[in-house]
Amino acid sequence: MNMPADRPMQGDALLVIDVQNDFLPGGALAVSRGECVIEPINRWMAHFSNEGLPVFATRDSHPPDHCSFLEQGGPWPSHCIKGSWGADFPDSLQLQPEVRIVDKPDCRDQETYSAFTGTSLDEWLRSADVDHLWVGGLATDYCVMNTVLDALSLEYRVTLLGEAICAVDVEAADGANAIQRMVAQGVVLR
Repeated sequence: MNMPADRPMQGDALLVIDVQNDFLPGGALAVSRGECVIEPINRWMAHFSNEGLPVFATRDSHPPDHCSFLEQGGPWPSHCIKGSWGADFPDSLQLQPEVRIVDKPDCRDQETYSAFTGTSLDEWLRSADVDHLWVGGLATDYCVMNTVLDALSLEYRVTLLGEAICAVDVEAADGANAIQRMVAQGVVLR
């Protein structure tokens, strides 16, 4: 496998995972220190945009009776309900008009951690001749990890932006274990 370059170049895309109000302080499923990813992600988005490279931002989206919610027997509090404030991107996330939004499916009976499941992300990346993803966002141990592992299985090269990820850490080492798992699969941690 070819090692990725130290800086983004042709064939690269930035993938921003689920930086939404409900995963930030004050949100229904706030990731501890989740707000810390915004400034580095804004820098990376500006860099990719200035270089004319594509940026994709995923958005978690659920119906009010989603299977993952505690009220339905799932593990999570109700979050990112389609059309709600919690499902919106925060004002501090500087999404440019050319950023392609990837809405995850809002099926009641399906949990979707990976941005590749039930979306057109792979098709969009292939049509843009992308073979290398630079990834940041929330949360390291769920949506980031599942998206990255799917990207690897689809034969994308992946660089994980260590300064631009945070974990839920249901168990204390979940985030560290997720990073270790991704690196063991061939991800470059930057």
